[in-house]
Amino acid sequence: MAVVRPFRALRPEPHVAAAVAAVPYDVVSTDEARALVENAPLNFLHVTRAEIGLPPHLDAHGAAVYDAARANLVRLRDAAPLVVEDEPALYVYRLRDGDHEQVGVAGCFSLDEYDTGVIKRHERTRPEKEDDRTRHMVAIKAQTGLVFLTYRQVPAIASLIAQICQTQPLFDFEAADGVGHTVWRASADHTCRLADGFAIVPAVYIADGHHRVASAARARRELNAEVDDSVAEAAHDLFVAVAFPDEQTRILPYNRTVSDLAGATAAQFLKRLSDRVPVEPTDATSPSKGATSMYLAGRWYRVDLSGDGAARDPVSALDVSLLQDHVLGPFLNVTDVRTDPRIGFVGGIRGAATLERLVDSGAAAVAFSMAAVTVAELLAIADTGEIMPPKSTWFEPKVRDGLLVHLL
Repeated sequence: MAVVRPFRALRPEPHVAAAVAAVPYDVVSTDEARALVENAPLNFLHVTRAEIGLPPHLDAHGAAVYDAARANLVRLRDAAPLVVEDEPALYVYRLRDGDHEQVGVAGCFSLDEYDTGVIKRHERTRPEKEDDRTRHMVAIKAQTGLVFLTYRQVPAIASLIAQICQTQPLFDFEAADGVGHTVWRASADHTCRLADGFAIVPAVYIADGHHRVASAARARRELNAEVDDSVAEAAHDLFVAVAFPDEQTRILPYNRTVSDLAGATAAQFLKRLSDRVPVEPTDATSPSKGATSMYLAGRWYRVDLSGDGAARDPVSALDVSLLQDHVLGPFLNVTDVRTDPRIGFVGGIRGAATLERLVDSGAAAVAFSMAAVTVAELLAIADTGEIMPPKSTWFEPKVRDGLLVHLL
């Protein structure tokens, strides 16, 4: 069973929450992060991406960056200010993006339950990204952003969340991208009842934040030497997360580009592909399941990926797997999307216009717009212990860093 623990969050005072809140550290480049913090001294990117305040020639993963992150957190605690809650609590976090709304429970979850598979994963992690966040957590003695979890909806939890949402929120603001962020601190009674509600949830699933959890597990091993062995469950035995119900979780597609056509001209590639799979011109930039919309030489095409209709396991049945099997491998010589520098990944939030721009500018030779993975597909794959291909899911909207920090 998954258990959610209340914690004493480090958080901004309500009147500066919007100024402190930052996009997740890993969805922006260094240049984009620098632009976001221009004239924004309280933005939490100063902590999560501390290289933005250092000379560009310095190593983005050098010791100076983690020293700066630690110093910037100390500065923000005074300047914002950031405060530590007097008592442990759970929180309710609501995201609103247009007509989409999702409401989750934020608290701490056990790394033991992650290790034993009660908290399930669907993605492999990259060592270099783990190295970065592990060093960051150890340097600043904090987990700075919420892992995005999902779980199968439980009516009793939904009822409690609805009650809490009738109370006065702690934070309530709209970010520059138009997404609304509202956070409630649960009362002591509601905190206990929420924890009891999660005690009957058989499993929770990592949706977005695999590297954060893996890094927390590594940081735990490094920090174990610094605590009293008599402590039953230290702060670093936990990771901070927000769990949204599956019915509200929204997944956008993760699209692909390839920089060249493996020596073929556009006409040759199109002919070879058309000889093997159904291809037809289309005006639709967003495909249905079992197909991809391909942008090539200024035109969109629908490429049928359904193949022979043979039964497949949940991973090989994913559209990104079918694209690999029917197109990327046999016609573009992409054998490993993890290591091939010719392939690029574009989150669905950026839209078809970005794919067109990349191809029209020559930055890519071809682009593939994918249908989104469903939450049901994600849960089924995680339940079997399988791993999705990399860059299969893009979760949107995203929670903000810096609002609920877990001190280690």
